[in-house]
Amino acid sequence: MRKLDTLIHPARYQGAGRRYPYFEGWYFKLVDASEQHRYAVIPGIYLGPTPDASHCFVQFMDGMSGDVSYFRYPVDAFVAAEDRFEVCVGPNRFQAEALSLALEGPDRTVQGELRFSERRRWPVTWLSPGAMGWYAWVPFMECYHGIVSMDHNIQGLLQVDGARVNMTGGRGYTEKDWGRRFPAAWVWFQSNHFDPERVSISASVALIPWLGRTFRGFIIGVWHAGTLHRFATYTGARIERLTVDEELVRLVVADGQRRMELEIDRDEPGQLYAPDIDDMSGRVGETMHATARLRLTSRDVQRSSSHAILYEGAARMGSLEVVGDMSLLTTD
Repeated sequence: MRKLDTLIHPARYQGAGRRYPYFEGWYFKLVDASEQHRYAVIPGIYLGPTPDASHCFVQFMDGMSGDVSYFRYPVDAFVAAEDRFEVCVGPNRFQAEALSLALEGPDRTVQGELRFSERRRWPVTWLSPGAMGWYAWVPFMECYHGIVSMDHNIQGLLQVDGARVNMTGGRGYTEKDWGRRFPAAWVWFQSNHFDPERVSISASVALIPWLGRTFRGFIIGVWHAGTLHRFATYTGARIERLTVDEELVRLVVADGQRRMELEIDRDEPGQLYAPDIDDMSGRVGETMHATARLRLTSRDVQRSSSHAILYEGAARMGSLEVVGDMSLLTTD
């Protein structure tokens, strides 16, 4: 039974009392001010079919090289606060406003402490508790999604394989997923590196099981000029176009007031670990090298064919995942 107080705070650990199959993970994206260093840090827990399969972990991805290191800990090394987002995985600590790393492995060591300020949060209300809207209240969803911070500033230092990396002045993003398993197919893109304005986008489209059938669900947020523009299945928006080929992802969504056009350049991905039926043995290809073009317009209600440009620009430092059978998601 999920606690109401926990549901209304999606950043917190949602898995108390859960059993196999269950996973929960948080995704911290870190880009330094010089944009020469970019990392993804993913703490989480996996409850498998046997005690040996169950464990907690921290993944560390070097976004420049695509190399991924997996640090595995016994399940009892996972400790989560009940009244706030604070998770410890062994000696590593994660919060909405900070993280502390002490990762030691045969192929990589990462140490350091970072703090996050000026966080731009996805609004949470009782009617719409986070990025999933009212779907967050549905108890039988296969996978749930939350956005902890659309954009924030970073302060602090990391030691990566003995090399000092100054992250102060950099930019970050934090989200999470939890549930029984990942969707069969999805496209996900995120960037908070645009010029000349401070803009952040998180966009996901996935195949969602629903009462014996499936539908194409999506959650898109564009943070611009102090406003979060939301396009989602639960807001009544619709996908006008989604095409994926070897070079480009093209996505166009609209509602009665706004339209968003996004064109993303694909790149060779690194391979993150993902929950599978027996262990964290699945693979998710992710690149942190994607570039994109974004156009956000507002519809003139007096002239339905006229659109005023709210923002138009290019993104860099983009994270992109294209996973599964795209024929289940794309339009003609």
